[in-house]
Amino acid sequence: MPENKPRKILEYTVECPICRHNFKIEEFLYDMPLDGKVIISTGKCGNCGYRWNDVRLAEINGPRKIVVDVRDPNDVNALVIRSSTASIVIPELGVEITPGPASLGYITTIEGVLLDVLDKIIFLCQEGETPPETCVKKKKMVEKARNGEIPFTFILIDPEGASTIVSDKARILPLEKKEKRGEK
Repeated sequence: MPENKPRKILEYTVECPICRHNFKIEEFLYDMPLDGKVIISTGKCGNCGYRWNDVRLAEINGPRKIVVDVRDPNDVNALVIRSSTASIVIPELGVEITPGPASLGYITTIEGVLLDVLDKIIFLCQEGETPPETCVKKKKMVEKARNGEIPFTFILIDPEGASTIVSDKARILPLEKKEKRGEK
């Protein structure tokens, strides 16, 4: 069986958004066994240390919404490939992750997204701007969802179609007009 290694396909220079020095971005094409080809971009500013990492599907699928109804504890193991243009919504938990101007793509699992949400809840609660009872309630809800104790809906919205969820339970739906424009 041939070894599957990322293949460098592009290299270019960009201006660092932090210190304005130029640094190099390299893009690699990688064939993922379960989901096809992805493009992984990476770079680091030699001046200030800012890192750029992005991932997206190499074959764009057009604007779409991918929905997974998480009902079983194993459902959180579904692989999530989120491009820098995609949003994640978990309505039952009050979670909405929207891309900003410096948003980066990533590969994780639904559980990985929930762990990231937990980290952000803990951080925001330590800042003291959120009432402690709200912090405890939100944290418990996300932990229960992660442990399969409460069902929830995981929605990935990508107007460019460069994201996916690898799961037999994933349903691909067309975007509504407001979702294509990034509105709520």
